[in-house]
Amino acid sequence: MKVMIPTPLRSYTGAREVEAEGETLATLLADLDRRFPGIRFRVVDEQGRLRPHIRFFVTEGQIFSLAQPLRANDTLVIVQALSGG
Repeated sequence: MKVMIPTPLRSYTGAREVEAEGETLATLLADLDRRFPGIRFRVVDEQGRLRPHIRFFVTEGQIFSLAQPLRANDTLVIVQALSGG
């Protein structure tokens, strides 16, 4: 499946778009981490929860759970939210 990588995470992948496999968001992130070590920790915290400043989107909309099923023909878009003040 195609995964669109936000600019802050491209230092891990070296690319804007990569391929990964997984039946759920959790297994896809594990595959990404095997290919690009350290990237999973940037989007999932120590308790196994999605980090609040990261958003995941597929055709159906935003993903809120690591257990979310994915299809091989999906495109996953990872977005890093901006914050500050």
